Amino acid sequence: MIPTSNLASLLLHTARRLPDRPALVWRERCWTWSDLTARAGAAAAALRARGIGAGDRVLVHARNGNAIFESGWACWLIGAVWVPTNFRLSPPEVAYLATNAGCRAHLFDAGFPDHRAEARAQNAACMLDVAIGEGAGLSWDDLVAEGAAAPVTQPAAVDRDHPAWLFYTSGTTGRPKGGTLTHGQLAFVVVNHIADLMPGLSERDASLVVAPLSHGAGIHAMAQVARGAVSVLLPGERLDVPEAWRLVERHRVTNMFTVPTILNALVRDASVDAHDHTSLRHVIYAGAPMYREDQKHALRKLGPCLVQYFGLGEVTGNITVLPPEWHSLADDPSFPIGSCGYPRTGMEVAILDAAHAPLPAGETGEICVRGPAVMAGYFQNDAANGKAFAGGWFHTGDLGHLDARGFLYITGRQSDMYISGGSNVYPREVEEVLLTHPAVAEACVVGVPDAKWGEAGVAVLVAAAGEAIDPAGVMAHLDSRLGRYKWPARIVVWDALPKSGYGKVPKAEVKRLLAERGEA
Repeated sequence: MIPTSNLASLLLHTARRLPDRPALVWRERCWTWSDLTARAGAAAAALRARGIGAGDRVLVHARNGNAIFESGWACWLIGAVWVPTNFRLSPPEVAYLATNAGCRAHLFDAGFPDHRAEARAQNAACMLDVAIGEGAGLSWDDLVAEGAAAPVTQPAAVDRDHPAWLFYTSGTTGRPKGGTLTHGQLAFVVVNHIADLMPGLSERDASLVVAPLSHGAGIHAMAQVARGAVSVLLPGERLDVPEAWRLVERHRVTNMFTVPTILNALVRDASVDAHDHTSLRHVIYAGAPMYREDQKHALRKLGPCLVQYFGLGEVTGNITVLPPEWHSLADDPSFPIGSCGYPRTGMEVAILDAAHAPLPAGETGEICVRGPAVMAGYFQNDAANGKAFAGGWFHTGDLGHLDARGFLYITGRQSDMYISGGSNVYPREVEEVLLTHPAVAEACVVGVPDAKWGEAGVAVLVAAAGEAIDPAGVMAHLDSRLGRYKWPARIVVWDALPKSGYGKVPKAEVKRLLAERGEA
């Protein structure tokens, strides 16, 4: 046992130092650091009085708002484990997470009564059911009122490996798995985010929250708490791009966490030119690689403030970083064009072959990582842990290579690669070239069975606004830009690509739709 600081101390320290500074802005409300700390401490006291204690899991299914923000700190104050979910999941999916984690308390946004009912019916371990907003029975504000007379002001003692957050994967390759994020690990992550992603972060900064706090945006928000920067939430659950830019201008926002689909939406909307965004210093994008043409467009619109990082929930986003000075509009060979950056401070990255041996620079293999940002393991899943940590490294399941300077280049997921005529084809490489065609706004390449080649590629394209896609013209565009064995055998055009709740294009869903529509 190695005693460590409880994550809740980040909030307590900031509230002591900056009690009257703004901490959270949502719609027309503003909470100071003393306000938030009082509410979290009161809710923590009420949870404890109702039997929730150290190690107990607390499921939270909610859209962004003050309650989900407060709930994590309330859990950590008493040593409980926060289990936030993606609010876009279906009732059976949420019920599975509640049951898998054995959650003793459920906090449900009142806008999801079916989810709440199914989780309660399926999870026999639940002993406390709470509504966020106007719902039946006990509410989150009721809990705050219950504990207000004697709030928790001292965080529970924890050790480095005490679980703080069960971070569930998106489940693209089966049932979601709960990555166990600990107090010691997350403390490192917060410091690393400040050092590598937002150097100089302070109470003079403001952060716009444009993604669910249940995942990467929640990690990002923890860094704001540590330094006393205000977090500004969008008023609704959907990305309102003009409103986002209004808030950037109004609050002089200096940083935000995005994923490529969100960043593309922000910089391709006309409102980006209608509002002052010169306050932005760190516009962070992660969660999926960003195509080069999209990156260039964002640089043209926002200037040198882009920060890319590569990471998974299991490593809490902490694998690589590509800061502003390593972004370039020009295709200058001295810049690592197409790279997702170099290893984060304190982390080690390696490219391993099938026998877990390291590969030299330039050779493609599985991207593996080790260091203090890696999770403690999957919750109660020894089989998955054995596979994920084989050979003493955490295996990401992503393919890529390192260059001689240590910059990482992602080729794609192992599961995305297909073999055509005996040659490996990495869809991301093909997609990058397709997106250089002026009529193509989005591209997704998948491998499908083929009688002659074993597998062949199908490219699903979405046209840019006001453009029409000519498949023959797109094929001609690939000439001299891509080896012929990598060319897709077929091009289909859709109005839109499916997106997951995390803003990614799920290739399994694309394959399913191709088959359903007879286009494979």
